[in-house]
Amino acid sequence: MQMDDRKIKILETVIRNYLETGEPVGSRTISKYTDLNLSSATIRNEMADLEEMGYITQPHTSAGRIPSDLGYRFYVDNMMKEKTKEVEELKVDLLEKQDRMDQILKQAARVLADQTNYTSLISAPAVHRNKLKFIQLSRVDAGQILAVIVIDGNVIRNRILQVDADMDDETLLKLNLLLNTHLNGLSIGEINLGMIAAMKEKAGVHSQIVSDVIDAVADAIKQDEDLEIYTSGTNNIFRYPELADGKNASEIITALEEKQELTELVQSTLQSENNTGIQVYIGNESPLSTMKDCSVVTATYELGDGMRGTIGVVGPKRMDYEKVVSTLQTLKKEMDKLYRKE
Repeated sequence: MQMDDRKIKILETVIRNYLETGEPVGSRTISKYTDLNLSSATIRNEMADLEEMGYITQPHTSAGRIPSDLGYRFYVDNMMKEKTKEVEELKVDLLEKQDRMDQILKQAARVLADQTNYTSLISAPAVHRNKLKFIQLSRVDAGQILAVIVIDGNVIRNRILQVDADMDDETLLKLNLLLNTHLNGLSIGEINLGMIAAMKEKAGVHSQIVSDVIDAVADAIKQDEDLEIYTSGTNNIFRYPELADGKNASEIITALEEKQELTELVQSTLQSENNTGIQVYIGNESPLSTMKDCSVVTATYELGDGMRGTIGVVGPKRMDYEKVVSTLQTLKKEMDKLYRKE
C-alpha cells in the first residue's frame, strides 16, 4: 500500500484532532473535519489501511484511532509547514534591557514555556573546540604572578601562580613571548609533550611556570565547556494525563532537575553536523531514556565566535509541533541576533 492523497488527508485529520483533544478519533469525526465527501465505511477502510501501515493505532476495541510514533514522524516530516510570523511578545521579553546573560537565558526559558505550555530548556552558550588566543603574565607580588588566559569567544580566565622568587619585567616579557609564540591558536589537544618539553628547556629555571600555565589553560577550557542549563515550566508536565502518571512524571522531573541527561542531550545536539536546524525526537527516538513517552524538540542558536547553545521543548507526543517549531525558530533568530546587539 502507498500513502495516496486521501490517506494523507485522513492521517492529517486524525493527528490534528488528537493534538487538540487527546481522545481517540473515529470515522465520524473524520467525515466532519474533511472535505473528502467520503462515507464512514470508506473512511473506516482507509483508517484500517493506515493502521496496517503502522501510522495509527487503536488503543481499545471499538475505540477510535490515535497516531503512532510513525504517524507523528510522517506528520513532522511531510505535513508541518514552518510559520514565518514572528512572535512579537517573545522578542520583547527576550530583548529587554538585562545586563547578564544568565538573566536573559532564564527569561527566554520562561517565555518559551509560557508560549508553548510545555517544559522548556536552554543552555548557556559554550565555546567548543576551544583554542587559545592569548596569554598574559604579570606580577602580583614577590611570590605570585597572574596568568590571564583568553580563549575563543573572548572568554577570559585568571589564575594566580606561585613562584619561588621575584620576577623582573624582562623575565616576564620573555616568558610571555615564549608562551604566546608556541601556544597561540592551539587547542589543548594540540599541545603535545614534545612542545611542552621544548618550552620548558627554553624557560630554564622558570620551567615550572610553563607547566603551571599549561595546567591553567586546560582548566580554563574545561571550565568553559561545563554546561549551564536553565529549565522552566516543569509543572506543565502535569497538564497532560499521559505524562502525569506518578512514575513517568517523577522520572521526567528528576531528569529536568538533575540535568545529567539534559547535558547529554545538549552536547549531542551541539555536536550534530546538522546543528543549525530543528531536531524533533518522537517517543523512542529520544536520546533521553526517561522521556520515551515524550517528544523533544531542539534547536541550536549561534552567538558568533564559535559560541553555541541549545534551546528545546519537552512535551507529550501529541504536542502542537507547528507552534513549537515556529516559537523555537523565532527564539533562535533572536538569540542569533543577541550577540550583535549587545
